[in-house]
Amino acid sequence: MTNQNNNMKKWFTLAVLILGGGTVFKLPWLKDAFYVPMMDYFHLTHTQMGFTLSVYAFIQTFGYLISMYVADRFSKKKLMPVALIGIGATGFYLTTFPSYYEILVIWGLFALFAEIAFWPVLIKSVRLLGDSDEQGRMFGFLEAGRGVIDTVIAFAALGIFKWLGEGAAGLRGAILFFSITMIVIAIILYFLLEDDVISAVDEQGQKVNKNKAALEGALKAVKMPEIWVVAFTIFSVYSVYIGLTYFIPFLKDIYGIPVALVGAYGIINQYGLKMLGGPIGGFLADKKFKSPSKYLRVAFAASIIGMIIFILLPHQHLNVYFGVIFTLAFGAIIFTQRAVFFAPIEEVGIPREISGAAVSIACLVGYAPSMFAFTLYGSMLDRSPGMEGYRHVFLTMIAFAALGFLISSYLVKVVNKKKALQQDSESNQIKA
Repeated sequence: MTNQNNNMKKWFTLAVLILGGGTVFKLPWLKDAFYVPMMDYFHLTHTQMGFTLSVYAFIQTFGYLISMYVADRFSKKKLMPVALIGIGATGFYLTTFPSYYEILVIWGLFALFAEIAFWPVLIKSVRLLGDSDEQGRMFGFLEAGRGVIDTVIAFAALGIFKWLGEGAAGLRGAILFFSITMIVIAIILYFLLEDDVISAVDEQGQKVNKNKAALEGALKAVKMPEIWVVAFTIFSVYSVYIGLTYFIPFLKDIYGIPVALVGAYGIINQYGLKMLGGPIGGFLADKKFKSPSKYLRVAFAASIIGMIIFILLPHQHLNVYFGVIFTLAFGAIIFTQRAVFFAPIEEVGIPREISGAAVSIACLVGYAPSMFAFTLYGSMLDRSPGMEGYRHVFLTMIAFAALGFLISSYLVKVVNKKKALQQDSESNQIKA
């Protein structure tokens, strides 16, 4: 009965975490649903929109250095609600339609709250919920659940935007809806999440200062090569994932996809694949391959083969629906990888007391492509318009997948070595 209660408690906690994880990025990524209204009513150019996101990415990447300390120093019960309230309160100010420079500051604050105070804490919390044999499923359901919450909240905001006339009032209404939703969920998280037990003693049982313990944990994480191997595996997945963005103009330019179908494709690509890829990736990692690292390696191989075939196809002579189905199938492979790419942190034996620092390092390296990959892929299309430019993009995606295959192969060796040492240790204990 106790095991059943613990299991129910675990999945209930995951559901609460998903609620926060599905809302935290709605304002920072307001452009996903309101790109054109943002330009119109914030009076921004495409370049200014791009620079706003670059400011966010810069603070996001280097802010993970701070979160290495923060994520293990403070409890999720405090950090996650504070982060959501911070984003929501900043969103209220955004409804005043501030100046361009104020918007840069606002997106800097969004990065501070969402990426430094919230995201590493969320990933750490999910890791600590599951045992070593259920990490894939935990992270898979996190990704799928976030997709469901994303969809519901995004369409609700779009409904408010339309209801208020699709103008300035509509945009204000959508932003207010996001802000209020985040603050309400922050309150829910505060009352439903348990406090983390933050140890104030070292391995010898000596009392230590909590600040000192968090800093020492961060330094310990930095010195562990296994974390860096996981981090660069995530880096490779994320570099290929960013390339999925360019399937949309590819289908429009090369296949002549109708405008109405572009919108439907975008919804499936952003939300549908996340909901599909999460549980499938988690199931394959835990049940089929019994190792997230092994699954990631196989998925890299599948994406390399799939993209090579895709490049060689005579696209100008193929049906538009073939292009849609093939690109969505390729995207599904990448989303299954995204669902489980944090799971190997458990496999490589990172101590649970430094989970926050380990996740922060993984995020620092893993999400770094957001600072350069969009520019890299975009410049290829600008330099070589048409099929030639897309071929360059797809070849670069293959290169990143090949890098990921090599790194994940090494990651599998690290995991196998850890398991062998653990088995030897257990057999020696039995003999003794």
